[in-house]
Amino acid sequence: MDPNIMSALAEPNRMRIVDLLRERPLTVGEIAERLQLRQPQVSKHLRVLSEAAIVEVRVDANRRIYKLMPDPFRELNDWLENYRVIWEERYNRLDDYLQKLKGDQLQEDSKTD
Repeated sequence: MDPNIMSALAEPNRMRIVDLLRERPLTVGEIAERLQLRQPQVSKHLRVLSEAAIVEVRVDANRRIYKLMPDPFRELNDWLENYRVIWEERYNRLDDYLQKLKGDQLQEDSKTD
């Protein structure tokens, strides 16, 4: 897992930009307007996202249009999948333990009746 991806996504405004770009490619001005941020601020965030290969820019005349790249998100999903498996196993063991405790309690309650 490329640590630049996590670092780039850790900043809240960059995550908001990524959320916007999920809908469709947007220009810097459109992003700035929708997030109510100044264009230089948005450009700075987009540069970080671009350096992490999270977004790609296409120049159309005097406009820069940004879109999400799928590979970093696949990489992130693959990385998270390893942890999902671990946590699912732990939750299953916890569930088994709780069911056993519940069964033990029911047996105990039936003995006192």
